[in-house]
Amino acid sequence: MASRKVIITCAVTGSVHTPSMSPYLPVTPDQIAADAIAAAEAGASILHLHARDPQDGRPTADPDVFMEFLPRIKQATDAVINITTGGSSLMTLDQRLAAPLRAEPEMCSLNMGSMNFALFPMLDKPREWQHEWEPKLLEATRDTIFKNTFADMEGVLERLGKGCGTRFEFECYDVGHLYSLAHFRDRGLVSGPLFIQFVLGILGGIGADPDNLVHMKRIADKLFGDSYQFSVLAAGRNQMPLISIAAAMGGNVRVGLEDSLYDGRQLAKSNADQVRRIRGILDGLSLEIATPTEARDMLALKGGDRVAF
Repeated sequence: MASRKVIITCAVTGSVHTPSMSPYLPVTPDQIAADAIAAAEAGASILHLHARDPQDGRPTADPDVFMEFLPRIKQATDAVINITTGGSSLMTLDQRLAAPLRAEPEMCSLNMGSMNFALFPMLDKPREWQHEWEPKLLEATRDTIFKNTFADMEGVLERLGKGCGTRFEFECYDVGHLYSLAHFRDRGLVSGPLFIQFVLGILGGIGADPDNLVHMKRIADKLFGDSYQFSVLAAGRNQMPLISIAAAMGGNVRVGLEDSLYDGRQLAKSNADQVRRIRGILDGLSLEIATPTEARDMLALKGGDRVAF
């Protein structure tokens, strides 16, 4: 019997953390490209990518900024490029889709519902802010909602999925999101093998603890049987413990400075640090790492030669 392969996804920069929180957070296209390539070389087979304004590091949906690093990453590595459709709660859906629709990537993330996506508790830690926008963005999440209605999600599945041949990392922040995904499956708008990312530890979603992880897996098994692959994303200090449990449960893992700024008790100096950390844990569990080619086969992706960049 062939041994199971584990997909390592690396979420390189995201829109959660801000430059004042870590000097190692990649901000410019050069930094994002270099960090992504190093993460792939360390063993990540999927690279989940956001863009930031190169001047001050704020999240941006500008497709021109994405195009400053996407071709460079593709030329330097065979890793699967996965572009966000989430962006941030302060962006419109059309803004969030602008870069993916231009790039037509193999994969995109898709948040499975509207939700409170609260980052304002990060204001509780005293710090010197480099940019005025940072505390304002965090505070804004106290009174904003990340919007992905059923109509929004239908549009993404039609425009990106059907229109571009893009498959999805379905980000499920709570149990109800699994039922929403099953609804789309039942309507024939999505089909297996589904790649479901259990997201634990965001205020507004399910909490980050092993019981909740087991519950998410149990419900996903009930709804999707053997027609899905699951991966786990855990925020902050919960990252390594919960993704290690996920790997032991038969799942895949996601690391990256989007999800946690730390490598052990120290700030991670690169995304590759976290990839190497989880790779060591997987090696200790006698689990093999999926190559990009193997990840494409596991998830039925269209291949890197069919993207528009």
